[in-house]
Amino acid sequence: MKHIYKDDIVTVPEGVQVQIKARQIRVTGPRGTLSRDLRHIQVDLQRPSKTQIRVVVWQGGRKHVACIRTVCSHITNLINGVTKGFEYRVACVHAHFPINVTILAEENAVEVRNFLGEKFVRKVQLYDGVKIEQSKARKEELILTGNDVDAVSQSAASIQQATRVRRKDIRKFLDGVYVSHKGVIDAE
Repeated sequence: MKHIYKDDIVTVPEGVQVQIKARQIRVTGPRGTLSRDLRHIQVDLQRPSKTQIRVVVWQGGRKHVACIRTVCSHITNLINGVTKGFEYRVACVHAHFPINVTILAEENAVEVRNFLGEKFVRKVQLYDGVKIEQSKARKEELILTGNDVDAVSQSAASIQQATRVRRKDIRKFLDGVYVSHKGVIDAE
């Protein structure tokens, strides 16, 4: 069944500027600027007022109408990124061999050593705009922060994927670096 008209509205908070041109969105806020290209999704982006963005689909089927919420979520993530920022925490879990994680600040990378007692050094390159630091509360926890949720989450996932257990029973060998928390940066 086709829907003739469906829309949803995203509210823009104070102190955030949003520019839309040909489904390319540029959001500027106190933490910086983020942009996103949504030209592959066929929706109308309208500005009924300075504090609202309307996402509209005309003559859409079920999957086309589902794109409305996707675009709204992308815009909300851009707004949250430039106002609050995103934080992912990854925890090092080991049973016998302690995992040694080294932060290479000048290369924007992480080295994982002694995973399951292996001599192989795993080096994970972080995405641009992602900062990593050792947690002060927990010894074996890393905190990844940044404005772009895609870059922060993909950096955390790359670290987790680098320490996958292979050729062993994963029910028994639970060692690895796992994402333990994800959300926005707490206002301290």
